[in-house]
Order: sequence, then structure tokens, then C-alpha cells
Amino acid sequence: MALDTDAIVAQLKDATILELNDLVKAIEDEFGVSAAAPVAAAGAAGGDDAAAQTEFDVELTSGGSAKIKAIKAVREITGAGLKDAKDMVDNAPTVIKEGVSEDEANELKAKLEEAGAEVTVK
Repeated sequence: MALDTDAIVAQLKDATILELNDLVKAIEDEFGVSAAAPVAAAGAAGGDDAAAQTEFDVELTSGGSAKIKAIKAVREITGAGLKDAKDMVDNAPTVIKEGVSEDEANELKAKLEEAGAEVTVK
């Protein structure tokens, strides 16, 4: 038994919304599937990615009022020279470290905030 795809498509074009709704319900009941399942699976997958984040970026959002202390902290963290560290602080927001663990990101944030800088962990 072969399906006549063209005939089925033609019948679907002529069907009313109520008839199509009944068809979807009948297919769901007969085969034990749900038309909403792919949407729910995509939403759940997106939630898993956010919960499983293992690498973080430490972003300097502002050097604060004590820029010299912030520059020293940036130099210590990045190993950059004085000019590069000053440029990072002056051009904030700037990512200081990328792809670090959550513990390291929180430790770096604490060091920078202790120096008077404003920091965001992403």
C-alpha cells in the first residue's frame, strides 16, 4: 500500500482548521506522540547548557576611584606590562581573563574589588 502524497496534501489544503485540529489529535492518540514535544525538548536543552557552564570570563567594568590599585591588580592577574594594564583599566569594560573556572573567577573578582574596581563574572 503506497501513500498518494499529492492526494493527502490536496485534502489537507481543503480541510478546515477544526478538521486539521481533529486530525492532529487523532494522530497523537493513535501513535502516542505529541506535536508539542520538540518545542519542550528544545527548551529543556537550552536550560541544561546554562546550568552546565564551566568556564567564565572576568570582566573589569570600571577601574573605580583608585585606578592605580586597580592597575596593579590587573598586572598581577594578567602578567601584563604597566601600559597594557593601564589601557585595560582605562578602556573598561574589558575582559581580563577568559575561560577560567568558577572558583578562579570569584577569586580574581575579589582581588579586583579589593583594589576598588568593579567586576562582572560572565
